[in-house]
Amino acid sequence: MTDFVAGAVPLTGGYGGQTFAVSAGGEDAVIKFYLKDPERAAVDAALLELVRGLLPVPRVLDLKREGSFEEPPYLLTERLPGINLQVFLESATEEQRRSVGTQLGDLLARLSGMPYLKSGMFRDADLTIEPCDLGDLADYVAARDLELGPGFAAVVDEAEDLLAGGVDRVCLVHSDFNPKNLLVDPDTARITGLIDWEFAHSGSPYADLGNLLRFSTDAVLAAAVLEPLRGMGLGDRLVDRGRAADLWALLDLAERADQNEVAAAAHRLVSRMADTGTLAAGRPDLDVVH
Repeated sequence: MTDFVAGAVPLTGGYGGQTFAVSAGGEDAVIKFYLKDPERAAVDAALLELVRGLLPVPRVLDLKREGSFEEPPYLLTERLPGINLQVFLESATEEQRRSVGTQLGDLLARLSGMPYLKSGMFRDADLTIEPCDLGDLADYVAARDLELGPGFAAVVDEAEDLLAGGVDRVCLVHSDFNPKNLLVDPDTARITGLIDWEFAHSGSPYADLGNLLRFSTDAVLAAAVLEPLRGMGLGDRLVDRGRAADLWALLDLAERADQNEVAAAAHRLVSRMADTGTLAAGRPDLDVVH
C-alpha cells in the first residue's frame, strides 16, 4: 500500500480501516488506512487538530486524502506513550482508579463543553455536519434484527423520559469513549491519550458517559468520573441518562453479536433489559454522591 507498511506492526482497534505501528521521521508513529470510508481520513485529521491542546490526542504527521483500494487514504500520527487503560484497570489500586476516574470526568466535561448547533456526522475536512436523525427510539428498535420481546417497550419509555428531562444541547461526541481507546502511564496513572476518533460526531452530551460506563461495575471509578460533570449543567441521574443516550449505539453493537465478544456482551445486556423491563438491567446504581 505504501512504504510505511515495511516493518509495520498491526494494532488492534478501529473499525473502518487498518492500523499499524510504524517508524516515520525518526519517531514512533501510527498509520491508519481508510478502506471502508476513505473520506473519513480528512475528517479525523481535522478533529485531531481541533481538539489538540484540549484533549490528549496525537499530532498529525501526514495525511493522504484520496486514494484507491490498492493505495488507500491514510492518516499518520505520532504514537502516544502509555498502555491500554482497560489493561491498567485490571490491577489498579483504589487510589489509581479514583485518579483515573477524575481525569476521565474532566475529559468528558471538555467534550460536553464543545458545542455544535445541530447533531450529525462530520463529512469533510471543514467538519461540515450532515444531519443524522436516528428517529424515534421505538422505530429504531423495531428496525433492528433483534428479538427482544415485549419487555423492551418499557425500556424505550424509560429512556425517552430520561432524555426528555435532560439537556437538549449538542456537543462533540467521541462515540467510542471507553478504556480500550484510552492510554495511561502505568507509573503515574495519568491519562496520556484518547485515540480512535472514527465514530466522532456532534450529539448528546450524555452519550460518551453512557459508553464509558456501559459494562462498568466499579463504583469508585464511576464516582470519580461523575464529580467533574456535576457542575456542567447536565442535571441529575447522569448515569441513567448516559445509559439512555447509549441505547442507539448499544443496539447497533448487539445486532453484530456474532462478530466479537464485546458485541456479544452488548447483546446479553439488551436481552437482560428486555427480560427485566428496565434500563439498568441489574447493573449497579453508580450515580451515588459520596
